[in-house]
Amino acid sequence: MSWKQTDEMNERTILMGEWLSQEFSLSELARRRGISRKTAYKWIKRYRESGPGGLKDLSRAAHTHPNAIGAEIRQAILDWKEARPRWGAPKIHSKLVGMADCPAESTVSNVLKRHGWIGPIRRRRGATPTPSSSRAEASGPNEVWCADFKGWFRVGSGQRCDPLTISDAYSRFLLCCRGLPGAADGRAVRPWFERTFQEYGLPRVIRTDNGPPFASVGLGGLSPLAVWWLRLGIQVERIEPGHPEQNGRHERMHRTLKESTTRPVGANLRAQQRMFDRFCQEYNHDRPHEALGQKPPGTVYSASRRVYPSKLLSPEYDAQWQERTVRSNGEIRWKGDKWFMSESLIGQRIGLKPVADGLWVIHFMSMELGVLNERGERIERRKWSALVKTSSTAPTSGAPGATT
Repeated sequence: MSWKQTDEMNERTILMGEWLSQEFSLSELARRRGISRKTAYKWIKRYRESGPGGLKDLSRAAHTHPNAIGAEIRQAILDWKEARPRWGAPKIHSKLVGMADCPAESTVSNVLKRHGWIGPIRRRRGATPTPSSSRAEASGPNEVWCADFKGWFRVGSGQRCDPLTISDAYSRFLLCCRGLPGAADGRAVRPWFERTFQEYGLPRVIRTDNGPPFASVGLGGLSPLAVWWLRLGIQVERIEPGHPEQNGRHERMHRTLKESTTRPVGANLRAQQRMFDRFCQEYNHDRPHEALGQKPPGTVYSASRRVYPSKLLSPEYDAQWQERTVRSNGEIRWKGDKWFMSESLIGQRIGLKPVADGLWVIHFMSMELGVLNERGERIERRKWSALVKTSSTAPTSGAPGATT
C-alpha cells in the first residue's frame, strides 16, 4: 500500500504524532495512513533510533562498489597524469599493469574525469587514405623508413628551426629528430642521414614526400640525396602529391612532437634540440603506443643487419643495354644529339633499355626514370608500363643491377 496523496515527509510526521499519542494500535495507525503494518513499523523504528532525522529518505547508493579502487592506486593514476599530461587513460593503464588490484582502463578514465584531467572526447573526421598498391609494406623493422621535415618555426631567439625527422614505419621508433637552422638543402641533411645509417644500419625503402631535398622536378624526381640512397642500395618511394595521409604514421608522430616540444619553444636552437632529445627518449622508450599493444617503440625496434658501407654501389646494366655517363651539364650524348637528363645525375652512369623501335627506357640503378623517344625527339617522364598500349610492344627482358 502507499501513502495518501500528500507530501511523504508530512505523512511520516503525522504518523509519528499519532504513534506518540498512544491512542492507536500499530494496525490502526497503518490503516489510518493507508500503508502496511511493515511500513509503519519501519518508520517508527527509524524515529526511535534517529529522531526526526530518521524520517528522511536514505541514500540508495551502494555502501561498497565492486570497481572501487584504493587511495594508493588512485594517487598512482594522478601521479602518472601529472608527470605525463598528454597521456590518456590507455597509456596510464598500461603502466599500472602488474600492480596489485590493477583497475580497468575505464576506471582509470573515470578517475581522470573526476579530477578534471580530461573532458568530453571530440571525435575527429579523418581523411580517407588514398589506396596505393605500389607502396611498400612494413612487415618488420627497417623495411620502410619515413623521412620528412616538421613544419618550421622560430625559437625564442628568433632563429628559424626546421626539424628533420626519420622514423621506422613498422615500430614507430624515432631514429632522428634534428632541428636544422633555416631551410635545409641536401648538403645540410646528408650528414644526419649518415649518422643515422651508422647507428641503425640501412633500411630497404625510404618513403618521403615530393619536396626538396628528398625529390626534385627533374627526370624521375631524383635529387642528389635520392641518388645517394639508390647507390646505397635503398629503394626510393614517394607519396602521392597532396596526400600526406599516405605517410600517416609519421604525420601522427609530428603532431605529438609539436605538442610536446613547441609549447613553449626553446630559448634558442641548442635549447630546442635538448627538448627534441628528451622527446625522442620518452617517445621511444617510455611512451606506450596503442598500435603496438601499449608497448614503447623501443621494445619492438631492432637495428638493421645491413650496415652502412664504406663504398657505394656502382650501376650495373645488362649487355643489351646502352650505357651513358651524364656530363657536367646534365646531358648525355645519344646518336649524335644531346639529351638533357638531370643535374642530379651529373657524373652518374645510366642505362638505356631497348623496348621498341626508337623507344628506350631510361634507368638509374633499379629506378626507371622515363622513356627516350627518338622519333618524337622527346623524353617521356612516365614509366614505360604507362606507355604500353598492346602486348606487341611489351618490353624485352633484362633488369638493371649494381655492383660494389
